[in-house]
Amino acid sequence: MDWLELSVEIDQEAVESVSELLAEVGYNSGVAIDQPFVGSPDGPEYSIDTSQKVSVRTYVPADEHAEAARLRVEQGLWALGMMRPVGALQIKQLAEEDWANAWKVHYPIRRIGEHWMIVPSWLTYDPLPGDVVLQLDPGMAFGTGLHPTTQLCLVLLERYVQAGQHALDLGCGSGILAIGLAKRGAGPVLAVDNDPIAVEATAENVTRNGVEGAVTVVEGSLGPGMSLGHWLGSDWGSALRARHAATHPEGPVSLQPDHELDLIAANILANVHVLLAPSLAQALKPGGLLVTSGIIADREAEVVAAFESVGLQPVERLQAGEWVALVHRQPGV
Repeated sequence: MDWLELSVEIDQEAVESVSELLAEVGYNSGVAIDQPFVGSPDGPEYSIDTSQKVSVRTYVPADEHAEAARLRVEQGLWALGMMRPVGALQIKQLAEEDWANAWKVHYPIRRIGEHWMIVPSWLTYDPLPGDVVLQLDPGMAFGTGLHPTTQLCLVLLERYVQAGQHALDLGCGSGILAIGLAKRGAGPVLAVDNDPIAVEATAENVTRNGVEGAVTVVEGSLGPGMSLGHWLGSDWGSALRARHAATHPEGPVSLQPDHELDLIAANILANVHVLLAPSLAQALKPGGLLVTSGIIADREAEVVAAFESVGLQPVERLQAGEWVALVHRQPGV
């Protein structure tokens, strides 16, 4: 399969708006934000040069939907260009193997929170005392750890994960949250996604990080989430899912846990949080924690209302730009 890379150069203030626009059409809602990083003279860490332009990219299959995706992005960029400078949309055709490697040059070693170190699998890093190294090769699963929603989740998990927690990473992508949970002592951890590309990427990254004993990777969803098919409701990946199904005859599963989980991390879309709110509450033990991200600020009230309607109690809120992450607790012990 061939892919189209859609990219545009913008200023820092437009990153969130353009990322949201590209996520609406990109495969798996994936957006690569190529920030102009400046290396530190004291080590392998990086800081962002806010004076430089940012390149934002996404990828769509070069199929019958591609032209509609291109037009939608161009119209959105035109509207944004009425308010601030926006570069022209650039389009490049890539073979599948080229797509899987196109973003690697822009993926640095990155510290998130106090202890997380996100290290691409093709780079080396000597950890400092207290570092928790997450070695990742997201491939086509778009889980690099650089997106604000993932960073918010990691910061919150750093505060709330405890050894021995029975945990779920729902919509696991590259597996970054599940692996982080396991490396902080949680377990067993179940990593679930209904995209076979994400399932395979997560399984590979679990092995890469040596946490096979703590993390189980499953294709599927929670409760009514299976009715969505792909999280985005798109059939663009149907051929890929069909190939995956041929070698995984067990098929996707619909999880129905009943007050079994100590912690759920779900970095997915706001509408999915709303749909799954009853199942998320049902899955948590009394006192269990729900860490959610992937929520645009404009949709926050809707998500909060859905969680509160099923009895979940708000605990904490973090925001980065237009993205919000929330922590809720199941009442009880």
